Parts: sequence; structure tokens; C-alpha cells
Amino acid sequence: MAEQEKIKKISIVISKGSLEAIYPGLIMANGARMQGIEVNVFFTFFGMDAIVKKKMKNIKVATVGNPAMGIPTLIGALPGMSAFATSQMKKQMETLDIPPIDEFIEMISDAGGKVYACLATVDMFKLKKEDFCDQLDDILTVGDFYDISAGGQIIFT
Repeated sequence: MAEQEKIKKISIVISKGSLEAIYPGLIMANGARMQGIEVNVFFTFFGMDAIVKKKMKNIKVATVGNPAMGIPTLIGALPGMSAFATSQMKKQMETLDIPPIDEFIEMISDAGGKVYACLATVDMFKLKKEDFCDQLDDILTVGDFYDISAGGQIIFT
């Protein structure tokens, strides 16, 4: 049996801004760094909320149009449902010692992971570099992202 080649570099695209959409990318990025794998995390569209200072601590669970919630969309739209689901998920994550998003991004960055924002989305949302957390390494075009991802795997979450 041939020895499997190890992954050396991974680039993760986070495009959705709900709690349950951001965490998988962060968990995968952190896990990769723990394995000594080079990591680039590229935030685009509403996933960018995870690295915008004013929004990163207020990310919520999407209860509407989320079939994995197991509740009818009408129930998910009731006032307070997203806040309740977010509270429950954060409690569970705390029990599992999973840090809040801002701390998670800091951990990934401190471990050598790179954090990037998508230039097209930055322009579309009229953001500036100072709107982002300190861990932001750069604002890139998609072409720049592909260049830094060359030779590795790209995961879209």
C-alpha cells in the first residue's frame, strides 16, 4: 500500500455569516494549524462579519431557512428564536471549551494561520481596513487568494 501524501497547505473560504456557518471553518483552520498545516482563511460576503470588529461578537444562529434546526421556518422567525438558539449553542460550545469567534480567530492567527478579507466584498460593503480585527493579514482579490492557495487544498464552507 502506497503511503498517503500529507496535506501541507489548506485555504478555507468562509462566506456565510451565521454562527453555525462560521465555526466549521474556524475549527478546521485551528485543527490544521495543530497538525502543522499551513492555513489561509479567506472571509467573503457575510462570512466577513466574523472579522469585522463591530459584528464579530454578535454573530447569531440562523433559525429561518435552516433545515438542520429541525423547526418549521415560521417558528424560527418568531421573535427571540435566533437569540435563544444562539444562547443555547454558545453554552454548549463553552461546555466543550470552544472559544468565542474573536478568541478563535486570535488563536488561529497566533498559531501562524493567515486571515484575509475579500476585496470585492470589502468594496461592496464599503468597509475599511480599520473596520477589521487586528488579526487581519490583508485584503485580497480572488486572484491573490488563488495565488497564495497554490499547491494546497481549498475548502469552501
